[in-house]
Amino acid sequence: MTDNLATPAALVLADGHIYRGTGFGHMETVFGEAVFTTAMTGYQETLTDPSYHRQIVVATAPQIGNTGWNEQDNESRGDKIWVAAFAIRDLAHHYSNWRATRSLEDAMVEQQIPGIRGLDTRAIVRHLRNHGSVSAGIYYGADALRDPAELIAEVAAQPAMAGSDLAGDVTCSEPYTVPAQGITRARVVAFDMGIKTNTPRNFAARGIETVIVPANTSFAEIQALHPDGVFVSNGPGDPATADVMVETVQAVLNAKIPFFGICFGNQIFGRALGKSTYKLKFGHRGINVPVKNHDTGLIEITAQNHGFAVEGQPGERFNTPFGPAHVSHSCLNDGVVEGLALDDGSAFSVQYHPEAAAGPHDANPLFDQFLRLIEQHAAQRPTSLDHS
Repeated sequence: MTDNLATPAALVLADGHIYRGTGFGHMETVFGEAVFTTAMTGYQETLTDPSYHRQIVVATAPQIGNTGWNEQDNESRGDKIWVAAFAIRDLAHHYSNWRATRSLEDAMVEQQIPGIRGLDTRAIVRHLRNHGSVSAGIYYGADALRDPAELIAEVAAQPAMAGSDLAGDVTCSEPYTVPAQGITRARVVAFDMGIKTNTPRNFAARGIETVIVPANTSFAEIQALHPDGVFVSNGPGDPATADVMVETVQAVLNAKIPFFGICFGNQIFGRALGKSTYKLKFGHRGINVPVKNHDTGLIEITAQNHGFAVEGQPGERFNTPFGPAHVSHSCLNDGVVEGLALDDGSAFSVQYHPEAAAGPHDANPLFDQFLRLIEQHAAQRPTSLDHS
């Protein structure tokens, strides 16, 4: 770990607030949206989650870096760190974990990710909760000591997250396949809106071959792959910009192909059903968010990372061009829509992350639900699963 104790740094918010600390990682001016995560563990999974693209993540956990960095817990293709920058209180002087190969800071320097430490993160999080996520920037050295009005103006001039189409920045460039483990029971086509590596891993463990395709792949191309189900992943940006994906999902629903979506996929599914989306004040980011399943009455503790949501009320029922549907899940903290489903069970989605590698795993059975749906659909067809 490099010693940057003498390098002043400043986290500048577009609303005029400036928080001063010291630099770590790759110290270069960076811009993004300031958001916070309440997760106490799993910082490596957070930093490599493509859904955090163009965001400066503030950690509420007071000490970061204790377990170093390993080669197993990355959540992105190519092990890429996607956050714009990392803002923390205390950086561990030493790391200790039997799987660690280097320090957090070493990984950030290697991938040129800026960091700022020594912040009063409690004050920052309270400010973001009260006033909402906001455009921000991090400055280092002499730049951090420039006229505050000048820094604030630069930060405020960056593009807002609302209206940003970011899926193209994080999606794969070509399709690729993750094979099933053991006997192949089904084939799923997964749209990579910013997919995390643990998603196809969960499909594979259940005997599902996953063909991962770029965002905006046409429905005709999907049909040519003969999928038994279609999945739309998590990802960054404003779902209001995803018109092509909405039309594709509508085509999937018209074709009666089993559908499952998570996070960004939930928002696209909601739009396909006729719902609108909106930007949350400060979003849901953490691994301790309580969600009620209105179909079962059960409550799950979930991992979440989203700044946008689908309009609707807990338990609401509504009509769609594809049949009646309902809000299947809602957040117990604020009533935000956390899941949608067609009443006939042929398509469903959730706003949270059932594949959460850092936990919790309450929602992991949703992958089993999708497999059951695929098998029930296949049993109703004249012939069995055919992937020729």
